Amino acid sequence: MTNPRTNRIVYLGLATGMALGLHIFEAFIPMPTDLMVPGFKLGLANIVSLYVIMNFDLKDAVLVSILRTVLGSLLSGTFMTVTFFFSLAGGLVSALVMGIMYRYTSRYFSVVGISLAGAIMHNLAQLTVAYYVTRAAGIFAYLPYMLFFALPTGLFVGLVTKRIHKYMPVSRS
Repeated sequence: MTNPRTNRIVYLGLATGMALGLHIFEAFIPMPTDLMVPGFKLGLANIVSLYVIMNFDLKDAVLVSILRTVLGSLLSGTFMTVTFFFSLAGGLVSALVMGIMYRYTSRYFSVVGISLAGAIMHNLAQLTVAYYVTRAAGIFAYLPYMLFFALPTGLFVGLVTKRIHKYMPVSRS
């Protein structure tokens, strides 16, 4: 007989490892959009965050997001840099918004809609951190460009998560 607590820890450990792997993999993908919107990423690790929200709860998704960000920054040498805080703020806000929406509004919004909201909030959180670093309100001029790219990536993350959840639901036994 298996212990449900042990199963949960194993699943969350695997989720953290997958999110970290996607985070690192994504860093190696050259982005032609870096000329227009520096630092643009696809947000592949958010697939794991949304999956954890759907199968466990918000607290677990926040934990996975924090661990992924901290471990990823330690491995890439960006721990406690501005890049780290951009990633941490974006990941936390995104996970919080997606978790709250999934819990309270999933009958009104699909997984794709929830993912889109997470992508938008991820960008807003990063711009807010950038504002506090630079104290330049003009940084918000990037918002339309960031949103332009957030919509297709949020759509992609939502569609992939929906497909993975359909074929790989977590067994609660």
